[in-house]
Amino acid sequence: MTDRGTAVARTPPDAVVLGRVLADLYPLQSRTPLEDVRTFERFVGGYGGNVGTGLARMGVRTVVVSGVGDDGHGRFITRALAAEGVDTSGIVVHPSLRTALAFCELWPPDHFPLLPYRFPTCPDQEITPDDLPRAALEHAPLAYVSGVAFAQRPSREAAFAALELRAGGRGLATILDLDWRPGYWLEPDAYPGLMARAASLADTVIGSDGEFLAAGLDADRLITAGVGRVLLKHGPDGASLLTPDGRHDEPGLPVPVVNGLGAGDAFAAAFGAGLLRGLAVPDLLRHANAAGAIVATRLACSAAMPTWDEVERMAADPVAWVATLDA
Repeated sequence: MTDRGTAVARTPPDAVVLGRVLADLYPLQSRTPLEDVRTFERFVGGYGGNVGTGLARMGVRTVVVSGVGDDGHGRFITRALAAEGVDTSGIVVHPSLRTALAFCELWPPDHFPLLPYRFPTCPDQEITPDDLPRAALEHAPLAYVSGVAFAQRPSREAAFAALELRAGGRGLATILDLDWRPGYWLEPDAYPGLMARAASLADTVIGSDGEFLAAGLDADRLITAGVGRVLLKHGPDGASLLTPDGRHDEPGLPVPVVNGLGAGDAFAAAFGAGLLRGLAVPDLLRHANAAGAIVATRLACSAAMPTWDEVERMAADPVAWVATLDA
């Protein structure tokens, strides 16, 4: 991999996000099979694109570490992220591989099948440990690593190297997001073992109930093993935060669901933004839950990410916020 993005942060980042970036091609017709969809809209997508945009909109200086192709989709992604205030200097431009794409179908409230275009490999799976911004990873308060980054080599080695750079309690939080996407893995049976090793290097683990099941991880055992925070996402039933001091549960927020795909990424971004703001455990979880609910009401993923003001308003009065959707 060769060139890098051109937007360089003027100040050290508060967060580093290692994860895929891609072009999401989302249908403008809901409840329609892909073969019958007539029109699509393109958005920045992928864990890095979504969480990076979410953090930036919440006032967090963020660098995204990933890869794109030397093509129009790649330039669209880096320009869009830079326009959001994301530092794209960690996005490597591959000279020959094409930028990854993803199509989806919309069957609200809970069925959003994805069709990824990333095999046999794609730029974000080709980043290496040498591509990591070591100084930023060593000093940034927050670092996120996506589970999909472990799906193939050499990005698997880059993901482990990023976690190892954070070893010894560097920063405020080193976050492993389980981010289970079975269609993104050529060898999905490797997922549990890789996540067990990755979790041992993180101090915060985020995932849905289904993702913890797929990874073969138990939240209580992770806490006993020394992980400082475990966040369980229960979909429409809310979320839970486990720490050595106990468990806090947050109920679900009833919202009209348009697309649930980006909700977990918004949850992760708001959790990190809340940590930086020094929120107490109940407030951390309430704000993360609110951010996820907001994005579920919108079509896009990255473009749907809320500002911190929106998150605060939703967390304070969900009924009033939902009422604005009909206004």
